[in-house]
Amino acid sequence: MIRILIFTFTLIFTLINFLFADEYFSTLRYKNVNLRQGPSKDYPVKIFYKKKHLPVQVHDTSDNWRKIRDQENNTGWIHRSQLSKKKAAITVDDKVIVFKSATIFSKPLAALEKGRLCLVFKCDQDFCKIKTDKYKGWVKKKSLWGNL
Repeated sequence: MIRILIFTFTLIFTLINFLFADEYFSTLRYKNVNLRQGPSKDYPVKIFYKKKHLPVQVHDTSDNWRKIRDQENNTGWIHRSQLSKKKAAITVDDKVIVFKSATIFSKPLAALEKGRLCLVFKCDQDFCKIKTDKYKGWVKKKSLWGNL
């Protein structure tokens, strides 16, 4: 009976890892990147991204192409040379507070609007250390979408 339970849990754990292992976050490497309808330059461009380090979630691969989803749920294909491993995120709440240290009891430095792009340096359980324009500090992890 114990062997059956161990085998079942192992099988379930392996299936979960297999199904979700292909999804990961990446960022756009350049200021101008084309999102295409299919995995080739033969397909038409759907969207022109104009923001370097914009976080995207990779869902699928086809040779050197990656199917991505952005924060606004737009999906399409980008060549892997256009993606970077740099960590970045977008604020998803209104008035995200930047704190001096990783606690809500520290000094607030700024309030960021929804949709603000932030470079992410490191994260702990609840906070991430970010930099955006002239502000550098800690924000709540749940207020960010992207490569954490």
